[in-house]
Amino acid sequence: MSLGAGLALLGAGIAAGLAAIGTGVGNGLVISKMMESTARQPELSGQLRTNMFIGVGLIEAVPIIAVVIAFLLYAK
Repeated sequence: MSLGAGLALLGAGIAAGLAAIGTGVGNGLVISKMMESTARQPELSGQLRTNMFIGVGLIEAVPIIAVVIAFLLYAK
């Protein structure tokens, strides 16, 4: 394996790992703030839950894109 291929593998692993960490932190923040908001205003729980699912879905797109980029780096 050449140096360039090894660096591509390292870059792919770092990209996927950082995306996973960022996603975990983001999901935790979104869900905790939704629970806090529901505790303050229980009558808005349905709307808050809908917005939370949209936010979590957008956050979950980040590691999927990172894995695709990792595969592209690996295939290079």
